[in-house]
Amino acid sequence: MTTDPTEMPATRTVISPIDSLTDALATERRLLDELIAVMRRQRQAVGDDDLQRVDDSVFATHRVLVTLSEARRRRRTLNQLLGQPEDLGIHALEDALGARMTPALRDARDQLHEAARSLSREVSINRRILREALACGDAYARTLAGAAQVPTQYPTPGAGVRTQSATLLDRRI
Repeated sequence: MTTDPTEMPATRTVISPIDSLTDALATERRLLDELIAVMRRQRQAVGDDDLQRVDDSVFATHRVLVTLSEARRRRRTLNQLLGQPEDLGIHALEDALGARMTPALRDARDQLHEAARSLSREVSINRRILREALACGDAYARTLAGAAQVPTQYPTPGAGVRTQSATLLDRRI
């Protein structure tokens, strides 16, 4: 057996659990950033009245959410590896890890938190826009179908408007 270093097998780089957790948080942040981009594309598609792109954005959202679920599972495993509860939240990391909390982990945590806040805003905007688009589409469909408009004011007294109870009473008689 020789001791020539050129003949020795390559050694693996060992990554600490803290570095792995940092990477996991960064991965989650990238996935949230991707969801933010999907939300913006979806909003643009609604604005362009492009149903195919809206449908594509729904599929893309589902795909990213599945991947995000896997990334969170990885984080739960790493939490356990670090001797912490698997459901340890990112805000409790500093207290739980103490001196093991690195600047890189703190930065990854803060970036993930900010991405989550941004995503929350984007989702809120999209919900409102989609609700309005559905309401406008519903009103447009009713107009096309010739459906009666809902009265915008109460009928005047004595105009002969029958109540639902009076109509039901007539049917029984």
